[in-house]
Amino acid sequence: MNIEKANSPPEETMSKRPPRNKYAIACALLASMTSVLLGYDIAVMSGAQIYIKENLHITDTQIEILAGIINLYSLVGSLAAGRTSDWIGRRYTMVLAAAIFFAGALLMGLAPNYAILMLGRFVAGIGVGYALMIAPVYTAEVSPASSRGCLTSFPEVFINSGILLGYVANVAFSKLPININWRLMLLGGAVPPVFLAAGVLAMPESPRWLVMQGRIDEAQRVLFKTSDTPEEAEERLRDIKSTLGIPDDCTDDNSVAMIKRNSGEGVWKELLLRPTPSVRRILIAAVGLQFFQQASGIDSLVLYSPRIFEKAGLNSNSNSIGATVAVGFCKTAFVLVSVFFVDQIGRRTLLLASSTGMVISFLILGSSLAVIDSNPGKKLTWAGALSITSVLTFTASFASGYGPLAWVYSSEIFPLRLRAQGASIGTAVNRIMSGVVTMTFLSLYKAITLAGSFYLYAGIAALGALFIYFFLPETRGRSLEDMEELFGKVAGEKVGEKNGEVTSAFAENRPVNKEDMDGKAELDTSGK
Repeated sequence: MNIEKANSPPEETMSKRPPRNKYAIACALLASMTSVLLGYDIAVMSGAQIYIKENLHITDTQIEILAGIINLYSLVGSLAAGRTSDWIGRRYTMVLAAAIFFAGALLMGLAPNYAILMLGRFVAGIGVGYALMIAPVYTAEVSPASSRGCLTSFPEVFINSGILLGYVANVAFSKLPININWRLMLLGGAVPPVFLAAGVLAMPESPRWLVMQGRIDEAQRVLFKTSDTPEEAEERLRDIKSTLGIPDDCTDDNSVAMIKRNSGEGVWKELLLRPTPSVRRILIAAVGLQFFQQASGIDSLVLYSPRIFEKAGLNSNSNSIGATVAVGFCKTAFVLVSVFFVDQIGRRTLLLASSTGMVISFLILGSSLAVIDSNPGKKLTWAGALSITSVLTFTASFASGYGPLAWVYSSEIFPLRLRAQGASIGTAVNRIMSGVVTMTFLSLYKAITLAGSFYLYAGIAALGALFIYFFLPETRGRSLEDMEELFGKVAGEKVGEKNGEVTSAFAENRPVNKEDMDGKAELDTSGK
């Protein structure tokens, strides 16, 4: 089969796209602003750690733990967020995330010693875990299919905006006395949650969550505001009801009793213990994508970029910290590539292009750093410039694909009954790998050199590209309620016979196209 045809979206997505729904955009923007919390923390710690080490007289190992432990602490929030968001709603879960991070930022900024600083990291980490899981889930559930990829990219836009703010805060406070500057850097993280909580309260609740609670009329009103047409709103409501086993004519709270089976322990059993082939494939895709996003080393680059720039020849703290602002601008600018093109080009194509650029950039970075290491005492301006350039090209490659699309893809592919818990598992894997990378980077580069570390990350990124090619079908233009059927085709749940051989998209290692999806009628009449 022609690979271009195999990768083509449904025919309806090829027609003229409706104008962007401004109300849905506003909802996505407000929800995604919670992601600023993670971005700010990652970036501000890259500069603050330099002064914390000197002021509190701690070791590199303690710095590694301090910088990376927030990712492991965030597991508490990300794993609890699924159940919490099903209980109190997506919107109030975002308010909770902002409040917890606010408390953590205050603890960190006012910490008198390393122990209290670690306590602040723990509290802030819980808030980050909640925010990371809930923002893309809410955005996916509120967005129409025509612009879901674009709108679900917004959390990554705000992560990058937070990174830029963190780098700017580092530069702004770096000239202050050492016992004050890092505290102000960390206290700055208490400002965004105040505005975020107020903004989130102005948003509507997720229509899919409202249906799960039996609040059909409220869900319908939200869908009419967030859909491109009234017909689409009605279709989305029917699809949501169908996936929850609610009769189409059911319009009252009695529907709650019908979906209790989809909550609590039943969800975890279906997701982890007794998954169908399609759910298993969805889980592999979401977990694998989140794993490779972080295992490829992006957080080591963001968090320890001042040390990399120092190795490249920027010797003073202020110069290396100042250069990180360029990384922040680069990440923020190139994430817009994904925002504007994900619904035109597709998730799969952007992910493959992104991972290829990451591999090439890290190979160049490793090679230039190896040259610098092999010529101690010599000032190799070209090698230093090449190192800095490759850091920026890696950042651009990551931001234009892997960064936002891991969240887009993993938040849209789970069935509604499993979405909150499934997304929380993906977020947990993402945070575990981020913690592993950030808490081992200094030890890793001391063991195998800085160049060797980036060669290792290049190899992992290459494996990630292969994973994307073989395991991720294109989801552009599909409704959220269509995903389980899509992955059912990929997993071989739809089986046909052709010359005595089983045929399926999974068997051919390719994305599913419209012919696969439309082949059901032929199978149903085959008598098999």
